[in-house]
Amino acid sequence: MSSILTLSCRNRPGIVGAVGHFLHAHGQDIREAQQFDDRASGRFFMRVVFAPVGDAPSSGLEAEFAAVGREFGMDWEITPSGHRMRTMILVSRFDHCLVDLVYRQRIGELPMDIVGVIANHPRESYAHLDLDGIPFHHLPIAPDTKMEQEAEVWRLMRESGAELAILARYMQVLSDGLVAKLAGRCINIHHSFLPGFKGAKPYHQAYARGVKLIGATAHYVTTALDEGPIIEQDVERISHGDTPEALVRKGRDIERRVLARAVLGHLERRVFISGSKTVVFAG
Repeated sequence: MSSILTLSCRNRPGIVGAVGHFLHAHGQDIREAQQFDDRASGRFFMRVVFAPVGDAPSSGLEAEFAAVGREFGMDWEITPSGHRMRTMILVSRFDHCLVDLVYRQRIGELPMDIVGVIANHPRESYAHLDLDGIPFHHLPIAPDTKMEQEAEVWRLMRESGAELAILARYMQVLSDGLVAKLAGRCINIHHSFLPGFKGAKPYHQAYARGVKLIGATAHYVTTALDEGPIIEQDVERISHGDTPEALVRKGRDIERRVLARAVLGHLERRVFISGSKTVVFAG
């Protein structure tokens, strides 16, 4: 079985050589390697897929690689390529992203296990959606119960072992406390090519301004609303003949595919957070 090594550290000579020497010395064959030297920040990022040769061990290398990590001051992780990340999906009234994620997971396009769906609308609002045994949690929100609701979200995340939270058009602003707990593992989809058209009815705002492009942005959630490190974006050209309803329809298609690409990049360990930006290695 292959494994994935991801690492980041201050750039200095010898990093690639040390990684290559370690893997060779432990009987591993490098199947894929990508690296990036961020000259602006001085940090180095690397993703390596490797597999054992012959009877070399396919796991248990973490303890020995720790010495390399200490030498270069790395933030690093080794994970099996086949690891299916346990994922919690949060959703509000619009369910197109939820439906798309469930479908892509079922056909094997997204290597994750959906451990639950948290919604602030009752199950009847999604009666058309076959969750096929995925636990559904209705957690309504009122101004005076928001903190209790978030405490329940965090409890469900912990008890389910969720490693990733996806805000699939979850139209609630998370508190700073919950954002801090989910740092680097909470992905949101935003209804525009950021920045622009925040708030209610974004496509109607776009129509009123006569825009020629609409888009969507997937990003990690931070305490700065809709300003977290961007993972994926896409746009689609429109014309003066497109109605607000047509913009909504086209926007939903963009949101689905942008969110799916961002989630896949995260699941495959291709995304690295670098300050207010990301480094995303192509798949």
